[in-house]
Amino acid sequence: MALRWTPRTTPRGDKEIAHSIPVLREGLLKMSQLFELIPLVGFFIAYKTHDIYVAVIVLMVLMGLGLVVHRVQKKTITNMQWVSFILVVIFGGITLLFRNEIFIKWKPTVLNWSFGLAFLISQFIGKKNLTERIMSAAKIHAPKHVWTRLNLSWVIFFVLSGALNLFVAYRFSTDFWVNFKLFGLFGLTFLFAIGQAVYLKKHLGNP
Repeated sequence: MALRWTPRTTPRGDKEIAHSIPVLREGLLKMSQLFELIPLVGFFIAYKTHDIYVAVIVLMVLMGLGLVVHRVQKKTITNMQWVSFILVVIFGGITLLFRNEIFIKWKPTVLNWSFGLAFLISQFIGKKNLTERIMSAAKIHAPKHVWTRLNLSWVIFFVLSGALNLFVAYRFSTDFWVNFKLFGLFGLTFLFAIGQAVYLKKHLGNP
């Protein structure tokens, strides 16, 4: 007797969690760590093959090209992407001008603390905080207190990430800091986002 396979109907909650992780990743693309991934790889390679100052130039150029590509493709350049690029230009420019690498090392901290402040302010301004706005593209429903917890957890994460970056910048070598900038901060952000998706799964479909 031939066996027939009948596809299992995915419950609404499973569909929403299936959508939540891709959307969360899409939201993170609007944040610095993922927006800077390609420039960071260029920064890493340039540092390993030349020095920190060449790496800074490569980082600035690649981030600028990234914005140009967005324009050509008619994609929206978010405020977070603009902030990240402007900070790279400012801190990178100061680094090259004074030939002092400590300035570019401060950039991730200023960026993370700026994001933390933005997420915190969004908690008190508007009907939706930034986390809820980012996830709204998937039409995911969750109680208000869930969005509040997730949003405030991003605030704490950004503050701690900025502090950790300064600790590494001042306590370890530049070589160690470059590795941490690419693998450490990026990896922490990815793991934190996955953790939020797991937490959100418990509350999907319960507006």
